[in-house]
Amino acid sequence: MFLDNVKIVIKSGNGGNGSVSFHTEKFVPNGGPDGGDGGNGGSIVFVASTSVNTLNDFYYKRKYYAPDGANGSGKKCFGKKGQDMIITVPVGTVIKDYQTGSIIADMFAPNQHTVVLKGGKGGRGNYHFATPRRQAPHFAQNGEQTKEREITLELKTIADVGLIGYPNVGKSTLLSVVSNANPKIADYHFTTLNPNLGVVLHYNKTFVVADIPGLIEGASQGVGLGHSFLRHIERTRLLVHIVDISGSEQRDPIEDFNAINKELCDYSKLLSTLPQIVVANKMDMPNAEDNLVKFTERFGDQYKIFPTMTAINEGIKPLLDEIVRVLDTLAPIAPIEYQPFEYEREDTFSYAVVQLDKGVYEVSGGFIDNLARKIYLDDTDSFRYFQNILKKRGVIDALKEKGMQEGDTVVIADIEFEYME
Repeated sequence: MFLDNVKIVIKSGNGGNGSVSFHTEKFVPNGGPDGGDGGNGGSIVFVASTSVNTLNDFYYKRKYYAPDGANGSGKKCFGKKGQDMIITVPVGTVIKDYQTGSIIADMFAPNQHTVVLKGGKGGRGNYHFATPRRQAPHFAQNGEQTKEREITLELKTIADVGLIGYPNVGKSTLLSVVSNANPKIADYHFTTLNPNLGVVLHYNKTFVVADIPGLIEGASQGVGLGHSFLRHIERTRLLVHIVDISGSEQRDPIEDFNAINKELCDYSKLLSTLPQIVVANKMDMPNAEDNLVKFTERFGDQYKIFPTMTAINEGIKPLLDEIVRVLDTLAPIAPIEYQPFEYEREDTFSYAVVQLDKGVYEVSGGFIDNLARKIYLDDTDSFRYFQNILKKRGVIDALKEKGMQEGDTVVIADIEFEYME
């Protein structure tokens, strides 16, 4: 099984709650509030690694939750921060938001660290709410609650050269001859079911070659291996197009060549503009010489064509010379250009006032949700603090503008009270 596209669920840790505590010590009267803050929740961090080359691990585990922050305690002791959840992905993985398809991160470089979800903030302890008039606050702030997010991981192989062509034309054999890779090789379709990477050293020049799963007609619409093939050549700089010039499987090499290029163009106009070198393989087979003449007459003016017999390492050196020459003229591989998508942090400022019914008004929004975390209805100081904040932020004035009068009902979060002047 080869997995290169998967949806997973991630969630950063909730923030710990602030503590309600008062300093108590012999001979120290009225020690005052000393409740500590809650710890921040753990973040979701992705790390790109060259030690893995598939997303198979995510088939067995689809949910990743970072630990919550610990609650605060007395003596202004802060709660322990939740440990970050480290998720390792192959180099070349693109992280997207599942709902919008927007790119969150391109894990292009080895050891790249990207924080996708930050942990929830810890709540403040009661000593933060002490004032000259409110010297003993019996309330604290709860930690920030985080949300689950659905994301997509999509692997796009990073290589300088991509080997393309119909199944069973000799791509894996060529890779095994020119590099340190040991791909599975057999005489049947779709021997290669996942990209294989190999490092080639030729005259002190090093480059990476990717043997991409075989392409067939209709792949740009998902036929056969479909997009599982095509996404892996989006990052290559040069394409080496291998053709079975002998037509040993009763196919016309010219038609094969045109069909593959059509699929590239249908999938991405950018792919169709990448430089190509053509390898006319299986020259030791019957009809190869005649077919090479026809193929050269048709495409010789557009492409450089290298006759090879990869199984016996014949014709490989001129091919590698040309690959090195062309790569030296091309720009290096670069990350995807995109506008990074970020999940919004909790909105703690905005609010809206609506009239639900005659004499009934509701206030909602991020500001209200954040404020509600600090309120304990059974505590007089806490509720008084709640009222003062509503006045300072203009919520009471906004309610009056909507027509609120004394005796009307106001609904804020789970709190419902009667307004009195």
